[in-house]
Amino acid sequence: MYASDLGPTRRALLGTLLPAALPLQGVRLPSPEPAAGWDSAQWILEQIRPPQFPARDFDAVRFGARGDGERDCTEAFRAAIRACHEAGGGSVVVPKGVWLTGPVHLLSRVNLHLAEGATLRFFSDPKRYLPLVPSFWEGMECLNYSPLIYALDQQDVAVTGAGVLDGQADCEHWWPWKGRTNCGWSKGQPHQGPARDRLMKMAEAGVPPAERAFGEGSYLRPNFLVFFRCRNVLVEGVTIRNSPMWEIHPVLCSNVTVRGVKIVSHGPNNDGCDPECSRNVLIEDCLFDTGDDCIAIKSGRNADGRRLRTPSENIVIRNCVMKDGHGGVTIGSEISGGARHIYAERCRMDSPNLDRVLRLKTNAMRGGVIEHVYMRDIEVGQVADALLHVDFLYEEGLNGPHLPVVRRIEMENIRCRRTRYGVYIRGFENSPVRDVLLRNWQVQEAPGGNVIEHARDIRAEGVRIGGREIRL
Repeated sequence: MYASDLGPTRRALLGTLLPAALPLQGVRLPSPEPAAGWDSAQWILEQIRPPQFPARDFDAVRFGARGDGERDCTEAFRAAIRACHEAGGGSVVVPKGVWLTGPVHLLSRVNLHLAEGATLRFFSDPKRYLPLVPSFWEGMECLNYSPLIYALDQQDVAVTGAGVLDGQADCEHWWPWKGRTNCGWSKGQPHQGPARDRLMKMAEAGVPPAERAFGEGSYLRPNFLVFFRCRNVLVEGVTIRNSPMWEIHPVLCSNVTVRGVKIVSHGPNNDGCDPECSRNVLIEDCLFDTGDDCIAIKSGRNADGRRLRTPSENIVIRNCVMKDGHGGVTIGSEISGGARHIYAERCRMDSPNLDRVLRLKTNAMRGGVIEHVYMRDIEVGQVADALLHVDFLYEEGLNGPHLPVVRRIEMENIRCRRTRYGVYIRGFENSPVRDVLLRNWQVQEAPGGNVIEHARDIRAEGVRIGGREIRL
């Protein structure tokens, strides 16, 4: 299984994912590696169990919250979560109404449940997200603003219900920090660029994460929902909109379920769901309508990814709808720890503003091994760029010493009305993309044809584009 290419043993990986703050009693030891192919998807699903919570409800109103859209409910939510946790767990219930709040920090055995008609509306003042907390920003560890919803070193945590999470980000709040003139920023105003560069240099120099403090004056936007070093995570049913940056971000987590979530957020870097350095993840029955990748699987950037040496693995994606975004299912670009055993099936993708169906992006600074990626039964109306897009020339391209490896990719039963390219692959001459199988494609229009550079063992079986069978 080429485990040596990715680094950690199972024992080391378990130690990374289970911090000292979590008790080891009752932990299910890792099972053997899954085999290759679709038979393993069911094996992975059997490893994933959503957390269960005691039948105890803690109504936020009892702790002083008011759903009038005016009262600051931050302290009331904090008190309700603490009481629920100390009682042994249950659900903190947010009833119908509009609830104004700052950051919400979850504790073990707590389910934050939003009733139908409830909207959790988050303050847009960055000062409300201080003090700094341990963060993972674009694949690099640091101290930064708190995410809007955050759990650190917890187990059995959830955000559920039919309510709405509104980050209130827009072209006046948070999004201008990206530094783009099409969303509230103009030349001469501050933006994230200098701090981003400083963080990258710190990571490359090996500065300890606890000494990488950002926050005020740095303009690094927080993500919306972050579960950092957690076990047994559930996000189910909620609608998420207007995030400062990435929406759902499990980092160094195990046993994660994201189900029935609707994400509508078109700001810069507004990825939908980004599992990073995480294993045993299920994403199903979700709607993604985003300003960046719908689902982006990651494992750390450059030096930090190689330091953590923790791949994202055992991820199943099914029955999702992808509308706008850069990619329906993306792996990278922060992928230095590698990714393997990724399965996506029965998804629908259709938008002139959705660029790619399956996208793998890396370069010689990221490196990483991406292998055993399987996709099947995908209905595509139109995408702007390609059905399969593998690009080693993303950002730094050849400028780095860490050759990426991509191998064992399969896409079958793909039906598409229109795309620019069927396949667009650019590997390196000294590290070609290898072992790609395309089976049973029906593509009505692909005027750009196929582009393949530096690839080996690319096979097409029953692939028809514009009525003609294609041989690669």
